[in-house]
Amino acid sequence: MAAWLASVGYCGRIAPATLHARLTAAPRAATGAEGAAQAHVTRALLTTLSTLVEQIKVLSEQIDEQLALHADAHIFTSLPRAGTVRAARLLGEIGDCRARFPTPESIACLAGVAPSTRQSGKHTAVSFRWAADKQLRDAICDFAGDSIRANPWAAHLYRRAIARGHDHPHAVRILARAWLFVIWHCWQNGTPYDPAQHRALQALLQPVA
Repeated sequence: MAAWLASVGYCGRIAPATLHARLTAAPRAATGAEGAAQAHVTRALLTTLSTLVEQIKVLSEQIDEQLALHADAHIFTSLPRAGTVRAARLLGEIGDCRARFPTPESIACLAGVAPSTRQSGKHTAVSFRWAADKQLRDAICDFAGDSIRANPWAAHLYRRAIARGHDHPHAVRILARAWLFVIWHCWQNGTPYDPAQHRALQALLQPVA
């Protein structure tokens, strides 16, 4: 079991012995006519799944090729845990027309990660921004949520938001807004993200005297 898991690149989150124990403790398969019918269904599902996996591989290769040809690819692939598909998704949603987003606030508002503020007389209400580009919001929040695992600055902002009483989706939107300010400057300047030049990150990493 351990050797086979290693050969297919298993992440190792669950020990092979535990997986083996679960398999041996699982209910027995159906037998007889019912078992034969279920076997046909299972083989059909496996064939469908294999075809789907192959098509996903083809699409991923096409995304790799198209992304590599884009002039802004180096900006989005430099982001922590962006990879190829996630970088391509961010690039596809943000685009390459700099004039479309003259300020970082403009893209944050369109993405729906900046709160909506309404004021009437002396009353001010701050609420979730419903009018937003949902595809852009999903793309930036997907990136921001995973960046916590690779970037100490992102993890720090997320933990602070949680400590203030925000739930996970709200905390991720707060982090996504902060990331959009970073991404916007990289995008406008045509430069990749460089942790060494990220002043907020470097300040966080500096040892306390």
